[in-house]
Order: sequence, then C-alpha cells, then structure tokens
Amino acid sequence: MRALLCAAFPTPAEADLVERLRRDGDAAVALVAAAGDGRVIGHVMLSRMAAPFRALGLGPVAVDAAHRRRGTGAALIGAALARARAGGWQGVFVLGDPAYYRRFGFTPEAAAGFDCAYAGPYLMALALGGGPLPVASGPVAYAPAFAALEA
Repeated sequence: MRALLCAAFPTPAEADLVERLRRDGDAAVALVAAAGDGRVIGHVMLSRMAAPFRALGLGPVAVDAAHRRRGTGAALIGAALARARAGGWQGVFVLGDPAYYRRFGFTPEAAAGFDCAYAGPYLMALALGGGPLPVASGPVAYAPAFAALEA
C-alpha cells in the first residue's frame, strides 16, 4: 500500500499520513482494491474528525496509474461511505475537486458554515443520514496527523 501511495502522489507525505492515522487510532475506514495477482491497486481512508457531530474526513484516495478511469476510485469511495453509514457516522468532509466529489453527494454548500483550516470552495461535506447534516455550523478539524501535510 505504501508503494501505491508513494507512486500516486508527488511526495511520500500521503503514505506517511496513512501510517500515522493508523498508528494514532484515527483511521475509521480503510479499504483497498487488489488486482487479480493480489497487488494493491487502490486505497481509500476515512479518518475521525473533531466536529459537533460524528464526522469523518475522506482521504487520501489513490489508484494505480494503470488502473485509473475504470471506476476503481469511485467504487472504493462508495464502499467506504457505505461502511461509514453502517457504522453510524453522520457526515463526511472532503477537501478536493468539486467536479469529482459532487457525484457522491458532496457539496461545498454543506460545508460552508463550518470553521475549518481548509475552509473554502474545495472543502465539501456529505450528510450520511439521508437529510441534512445534524448541524450547519461549528468548528471542524481533521485528525492531528493532517497537520504534517501543511509543514
């Protein structure tokens, strides 16, 4: 998995992030996709967030370059969100491209009222309960491991 993450991103920072989230106990959902030979070709993680409701942060998401544009990432994200729903989580935040993440129901509007270090047009949220998020504003923070990405 580390090799996949290192190949998918310009630096090993995301691979280090995944390892630290696991070590710190903040990884709530982690899924992989494997090729027929057992090689890991995709990975998604949802980690605990500090929020005024039970919230997770989506990311990182990585797919091997040779397997992109085949639905692997979308399948991993869909499965991770289904696990989060089943686990009683109320919402998920993501920092990313709205054109991609809107297909899963994430919107910048749902995240607009929250005070977060990453607030802006790329911070999006998704309610997992079928309606709106339990609250529309308040402080939210990704797990402490994310601070190392800013350094």
